[in-house]
Amino acid sequence: MKKYKFTGETKTVHAPDGDVKLNRIQAIVGFATVKAGEIGGWIETEENLAHDGYAWVLNDARVSGNAQISGDAWVHGDAWVHGNAQISGDAWVSDDAQVFGDARISGKAWVRGNAQVSDNAWVHGNARVFGDAQVSEGARVFGDAQVSGKAWVRGNAQVSGNAWVHGNARVFGDAQVSGNAQVSGNAQVYLAAVELAKLQIQEQHTSNSNPNTGILTK
Repeated sequence: MKKYKFTGETKTVHAPDGDVKLNRIQAIVGFATVKAGEIGGWIETEENLAHDGYAWVLNDARVSGNAQISGDAWVHGDAWVHGNAQISGDAWVSDDAQVFGDARISGKAWVRGNAQVSDNAWVHGNARVFGDAQVSEGARVFGDAQVSGKAWVRGNAQVSGNAWVHGNARVFGDAQVSGNAQVSGNAQVYLAAVELAKLQIQEQHTSNSNPNTGILTK
């Protein structure tokens, strides 16, 4: 059974592959906190938003391309999900966040603010990506990990556990940051596994890197 329909209202937005025509949606039946008749956000085709489950797009949020919103996931605010991205489970994408490429957001993960998740990156579990943070390439953020500020995580890097990467920090290569570790300031971590509880790496510089650990130090 269908849970939404197109209202007939459309708008055109500029996407990386050219202009895209989006359709405003309206709930046909009530589900979760959505009431029948409630106006939702914008999608390109019905392939973008599953009719089963409680998945929903609301406010001025946009979903286009081959992107799919399924399960109980919500996309709202001015967020934009496009490309081949997949949002599933109980995940949320909100504010001005963008998820694109082949990126995946699942579990109870949140992406918000001006954050971007792209390429083959995967954010899942209870992870949070927010602020102006970027997660890209083949990176993974999961567990209760957080990436925020202007930090970015890329390559095959993993941030997990209760780890927090923030400030202008950079985690890349095959680096792993986990446990209760914090990487902040201008720190850069690559190749290394940073697992010690409460480890903090702050305000570090590129002038004196330790080749054995891949952690840039003063």
